[in-house]
Amino acid sequence: MNNSLKTALITGASSGIGKSLAENFARHGYHVILAARSVNKLEDTAGGLRSRYGASATVIPADLETVDGAAKLHAEVKERGLVLSALANNAGFGSFGEFRDCDLATELAMMQVNMNAVVILTKLFLPDLLSTKGKIINTASTAAFQPGPYMAVYYATKSFVLSFSEALACELEGTGVTVTAFCPGPTASGFQDKANLKSSALVKGKKLPSADTVARAGYRAMQKGRRVYVPGIKNWFMAQSVRFAPRAVVVRVVKAMSRPI
Repeated sequence: MNNSLKTALITGASSGIGKSLAENFARHGYHVILAARSVNKLEDTAGGLRSRYGASATVIPADLETVDGAAKLHAEVKERGLVLSALANNAGFGSFGEFRDCDLATELAMMQVNMNAVVILTKLFLPDLLSTKGKIINTASTAAFQPGPYMAVYYATKSFVLSFSEALACELEGTGVTVTAFCPGPTASGFQDKANLKSSALVKGKKLPSADTVARAGYRAMQKGRRVYVPGIKNWFMAQSVRFAPRAVVVRVVKAMSRPI
């Protein structure tokens, strides 16, 4: 590997937005570290990046649902002598349904991946990023801006990511490190299948933007140092509108928009 290359770690890189973020990093000359549970998918992605861009790509299996998964990923990266200049905390998943009916183990695993892993990886890799004046992009969601009936825990985890990212960005002013909270709306990816979201009015029958389009916009926002970025004018308007409406009204609107159909 050429040690002069900038290095980016992308979690959840086996599919969807994570895979597309990896494509953008590779296209722009980064050595990419691809992390997820599915080794075969990661190897396929790495092979594609090498053939298309001559990219340097490292595959590291990681299970961020486990308590020590994020720390193990950090240790593996360090063991290989790699120093990050970008961290994309993208891994995450949701679950659709009424809270009383949802599986507790699934929701605890969701909290581990969506929140704890983001904090752990950011904490452990921050020395690297300070030394390289690097960049952090944390994939939140338009779900971060309001409560979400039928996906109560998921919406709450994304609110955490948004709040954490904004606070950290403020703390790191003047260090050369930027933090971007990336807040896409519903996107055509494997997310809907894993979340059992296809019966929700939020996505059923809707034409969703591709993961490639969304990731490209997020990558540009990260490179510009945007603190909060919501791709798409409709998504941006909806994210802003909740600031002016009573929260009791907002949560009922979200419930109606997300209802099972």
